[in-house]
Amino acid sequence: MTEFATKLADSLQPVADQFKALNVPAPVTQWGHPFFMAIVIFAMGSFVAISGWRGRTTTDTEVATKNKADHRKVAPLMTAFLAAGYTGGLLSLVMQGKPLLESPHFITGSVILTLLTINGTISLTGFGGNQPLLRNAHAYLGSAIVLLMVVHAMLGLKLGLSI
Repeated sequence: MTEFATKLADSLQPVADQFKALNVPAPVTQWGHPFFMAIVIFAMGSFVAISGWRGRTTTDTEVATKNKADHRKVAPLMTAFLAAGYTGGLLSLVMQGKPLLESPHFITGSVILTLLTINGTISLTGFGGNQPLLRNAHAYLGSAIVLLMVVHAMLGLKLGLSI
């Protein structure tokens, strides 16, 4: 492990020890993070993507308004759950005594959170005064993030099976 990863693991160890003291069964420690994050990625991620695209593409103003509102409500929650799950994944690895910051799953998770932050920032700026280029960038970047989340889930399954 790198020096930073070792320091991070050391800083997370007291929290991991508190969870270990709960005598959580090993399968829950190993598969809890993937189970809950799969729900977030596949249920919330699909909903956010579909509602976002429906809001953009439908010709029915009422349907578009509803979908855009749903997208605005759920996308930040999904991002918050993913950020919390990121921390949970790190804690799970510390609890299992596994190395941090080394797997492709960790890398894709980090990229996803970075891209979600960028995409959220685009939205929070009002798309730069409702600029079509930024609206398109937001939509296509969001779609790419959803695809990356599927790759991330597959890498997580591979990681979980290797532990």
